[in-house]
Amino acid sequence: MRKIIAATFVSLDGVMQAPGGPEEDPVGGFRFGGWTFHYFDEIAGAAMEELFSKPFDLLLGRKTYDIFAAYWPYQKDPIADAFNPATKYVATHRPDSLTWQNTQSLGPDIVATVRRLSQEDGPDLLVQGSGNLIQTLLANGLIDEIRLMIFPLLLGKGKRLFSNSAMPAAFKLAKSQTSSTGVIVATYERAGEIKVGSFAQETPSDAEIERRKNWK
Repeated sequence: MRKIIAATFVSLDGVMQAPGGPEEDPVGGFRFGGWTFHYFDEIAGAAMEELFSKPFDLLLGRKTYDIFAAYWPYQKDPIADAFNPATKYVATHRPDSLTWQNTQSLGPDIVATVRRLSQEDGPDLLVQGSGNLIQTLLANGLIDEIRLMIFPLLLGKGKRLFSNSAMPAAFKLAKSQTSSTGVIVATYERAGEIKVGSFAQETPSDAEIERRKNWK
């Protein structure tokens, strides 16, 4: 069994678009590309090193693949040393154009392929960026762990990490720390079904009964 881990940068209002630079993803007129740059310190850097310290394969959406394939093969640093030899599984309608070494298409049925990969032996499957792919995986209950770096800013308009399509599920906070710049580094692990309860009074007031009628 292979764990599926989604690791991403996110703003307080849930935006994950173009954290690395202005030219990364300006789609939709996004004006704040590179919004993570000034927040990195030793703690944030150590969190990144830890994420890439164990063997992994990559799960990528096509747009993130294109960004990575135009950058990492031309770098010489520890992250490039981890990304370039890793197997890359990509959600794409253009499999013939996948030129980065060790890259494979997820095929026409992305969910079925990812489910099969997760049942095989091998390194964990790490999702980087790839917001649309993350939402597809969340909608099918296929993400086991979410690692967030939550940055203390509001971006307003932009591509968001979560949508209304996610399959309801509980997660537990496995680990967290805060950087000197206010970035919260948090790891959440899947923890079964959602449990609900109620703080309502045992005998509701007439006003409460009327409110419930009006809200149905």
